[in-house]
Amino acid sequence: QVQLRESGGGLVQAGDSLSLSCLISGRTINTLDVGWFRPAPGKERDFVGFIRWTGDRTDYAESVRGRFTISRDNAKNTVYLQINSLKPEDTAVYYCAARPPDASGTPYSPGDYNYWGQGTRVTVSA
Repeated sequence: QVQLRESGGGLVQAGDSLSLSCLISGRTINTLDVGWFRPAPGKERDFVGFIRWTGDRTDYAESVRGRFTISRDNAKNTVYLQINSLKPEDTAVYYCAARPPDASGTPYSPGDYNYWGQGTRVTVSA
């Protein structure tokens, strides 16, 4: 059984940086695409970014590209989301999700992920 647990959220000020973690159990991360999502107006879960199961490719939503970085530590079976230059509009619950690389659909769509964490809340004060 694959389980995901996010951590690292909190209350920060605009301009600060934050690193969120997604600890995965039940399957090694080098066999999973792992994505990050957050709610957006009209969307329960909006794509933020993902890292490919091979670890050699990441991609990001245009709105966060350049400020958000996804990385992973295979030894810890953990994926990270580094957020720099936080803005009040980054305030959200951030979710990590995982999908086998041979799953149907795309890593950009929340509906195409099989496993989800419970989320970690990030609040950015102006």
